[in-house]
Amino acid sequence: MKRLSLMVLSGLMLGACSKEEPPPEPVRPVLYMEVKAQATENLGRFAGNIAARYESTLGFRVSGRIASRSVDVGSEVEKGQLLATLDPTDLQNQLRSSQGDLARVEAQYINAQANARRQQELFDRGVGAQAALDVAVTDLKTTQSSFNQAKASVQQAQDQLSYSELRTDHAAVVTEWKAEAGQVVSAGQQVVTLARPDIKEAVIDLPAPLAEQLPQDVVFKVASQLEPDINTTATLRELEPQAEASTRTRRARLTLADTPAAFRLGTAISVTLSSAIEPRIELPANALQEVDGKTQVWIVDMQNQTVSPHPVNVLSRGDDTLVVSGVKGGERVVTAGVNSLKPGQKVKVDKDSPR
Repeated sequence: MKRLSLMVLSGLMLGACSKEEPPPEPVRPVLYMEVKAQATENLGRFAGNIAARYESTLGFRVSGRIASRSVDVGSEVEKGQLLATLDPTDLQNQLRSSQGDLARVEAQYINAQANARRQQELFDRGVGAQAALDVAVTDLKTTQSSFNQAKASVQQAQDQLSYSELRTDHAAVVTEWKAEAGQVVSAGQQVVTLARPDIKEAVIDLPAPLAEQLPQDVVFKVASQLEPDINTTATLRELEPQAEASTRTRRARLTLADTPAAFRLGTAISVTLSSAIEPRIELPANALQEVDGKTQVWIVDMQNQTVSPHPVNVLSRGDDTLVVSGVKGGERVVTAGVNSLKPGQKVKVDKDSPR
């Protein structure tokens, strides 16, 4: 009987001891991220292209039918190179007619000169009349004026004939033809567009609301769409004052800080806009926990492999992220499993977690 009582007493004592020492909390695996303060704000990314800063559209200075085109779109041309010609037949006929008029008037002028000399000689010998000399001098002046006018007409006809050839006045690249061979064009009508390849710029279309509120310190990063590693920065040179009616965008022209060789005319580019802001912390939405009306995150103590709650203030909310204050750059914040954590709990840090 005494032995039975001792066994019961021992069992009760062992049961009491087991209640006083609860099992340790399980070590929970967690994902975390290292907090990094953001000092810039991304305003968007837009597609564009590399264009020449200076373009010119040329046309013939006379009317006529285009007889030939000497270069194609994309061709590089030198100063003075022939681009296109008009049918010169009518202009050549005008030149021949002017040259005929000049020959006729020149003969009259030579005859008036000879007559004026004869009348002057007769008058000097006292056998000529003053009236006859005056008539000869007047006729000479009249024919001289006609002669000068005929020479000017010939020069004008020669210039008109030369205008039947369209030449470039600077080195350029042909970007567009606006008329075809055989087409009749008028004087001054746009025929071909040339771009100077020595000075290039980036061209993009920005949404009107963004264009109207661009920060003063906005930074443009320009990169090739095919080779993103080829990039440079740019500054805003020109912003069109009015938005395009159908797209509600405003064209922006950017001056490149430098021009990589891969940035050829027409190269497709992507332009990222950013601006400096007060440093802020951005966290995924699932890293925050609401407890008793307060928002907190769990900070990982990497040395002890434990977690502790830390209050934060939410400054703004996005679709999947929040901007907060109350944490510092370099701290590790749990991003998954926050609802099953307790202060001081041991955790197992996932080595594949983003850092």
